[in-house]
Amino acid sequence: MGLSLGSADPLDERHLARLECLARRFEPALVSEHLSWSSVGARHANDLLPLPYTEEALDHVVERIERVQERLGRRILVENVSSYLEFAHSTLPEWEFVSEAARRSGCGLVLDVNNVWVNSVNHGFDARRYIAAIDPQAVGEIHLAGFERAGDLLIDTHGARVSAEVWALYRAALERIGARPTLIEWDTELPALDVLLDEARIARSHLASLERASAEMA
Repeated sequence: MGLSLGSADPLDERHLARLECLARRFEPALVSEHLSWSSVGARHANDLLPLPYTEEALDHVVERIERVQERLGRRILVENVSSYLEFAHSTLPEWEFVSEAARRSGCGLVLDVNNVWVNSVNHGFDARRYIAAIDPQAVGEIHLAGFERAGDLLIDTHGARVSAEVWALYRAALERIGARPTLIEWDTELPALDVLLDEARIARSHLASLERASAEMA
């Protein structure tokens, strides 16, 4: 969020310098940012705002991702975000925009499977078509979370258990992409520890099932 990759504002060089210093100090395995924008006129919104899916916006975010990677001296991952509206002048499907951003910039992806499902319901596309369009080699991490309904919309709240639909889509993603580090996000209405451990158990069971299937085919 802090880099506001999709904003028309210049990149915040002070923030980028601090991020560079942090990455050099701790050498994390992965550095990621959201494929969104959150600032305009140097004023920041506490949200991950969706981009128009156009060639112009794609060129813009690719150039900014490349600058961040050059400054940090490493490949970063960018994450697809949930959204509740679409821009009328978008010309590309979301999955093509995300895939092309990774391909052109050389960055990797954090594939948020819950956000894919949320957006597929909110905007009426096939979630599995989205997964099928993602280059498996680009995916460095997978995220899962829970959502809530608000009328006809699904809201990415990170405050509920992962839904059956998202678990099924996660399984489809694993079958296409292969096993990846998986993070279950739960930020609000935190439940008992046993609930969190059970969510982790379900994720591990999907990963283990994939590994057994791969071993049987070998």
